[in-house]
Amino acid sequence: MDNQQPIGLFDSGIGGTSIWSAIHELLPNEDTIYLADSKNAPYGLKSKEAIIALSCKNTELLLDMGCKIIVVACNTATTNAIKELRAKYNVPFIGIEPAIKPAANNSSTQTIGILATQGTLSSELFNKAVEIYQDTKIIEQVGHGLVELIEAGDMESAEMDRLLHEYLNPMIEANIDYLVLGCSHYPYLIPKIKKILPKHIRIIDSGEAVARQTQNILKEKAGLKTEGKGNAVFYTNSDPKVLSEILRNQYSVTKKDF
Repeated sequence: MDNQQPIGLFDSGIGGTSIWSAIHELLPNEDTIYLADSKNAPYGLKSKEAIIALSCKNTELLLDMGCKIIVVACNTATTNAIKELRAKYNVPFIGIEPAIKPAANNSSTQTIGILATQGTLSSELFNKAVEIYQDTKIIEQVGHGLVELIEAGDMESAEMDRLLHEYLNPMIEANIDYLVLGCSHYPYLIPKIKKILPKHIRIIDSGEAVARQTQNILKEKAGLKTEGKGNAVFYTNSDPKVLSEILRNQYSVTKKDF
């Protein structure tokens, strides 16, 4: 592995930039290339076969750009396709899964909530993870419509507020003390979620854990870049404006057909 090669990331849109931010903060020397497959968002409504095909397409594009490691910055793509990706391509893959373990292990009420896409909650990988925690009540909620609103730049809409109350209020009534965000888009909703949840309920997402795992694998493969300021490149196959705004217009975004 050449440590000068970039880290590649892809997601079904702009949500995986929450993962990119964690990686960029931990590994500021690393060059990164991010693909926002917004044209095909959300992956959570697609079949397993379609998710695998899209994940292979994105992976091959990143490999063509010389990436040394691929971060699947999408819960749905990880839970449905990472096994096939690892078997097909000779490059390390880092996946992202709902952080059930820390929530279940630290819950005082033995009741946790998971907000995720249908594709993640129905996946074999997710259900195997859930089976481990038989003593914990896990309330699963599909976040219908949330990704679409985020991708459209409508996070501050009345519809977003309505949906979040609809999804979170039953969890509050069930006495959860941890809420696991099972979609890389959802961390952008944390400020709104915090206004709804009681203060004692902790919110967990996977960004920091993914960043640490990326660092560990790069160290193990002698691929860690330790000098220079990292260059970040962003591509989208949809309207660049939404991705630019989520990045607070600090980075250029290029529209690309893929």
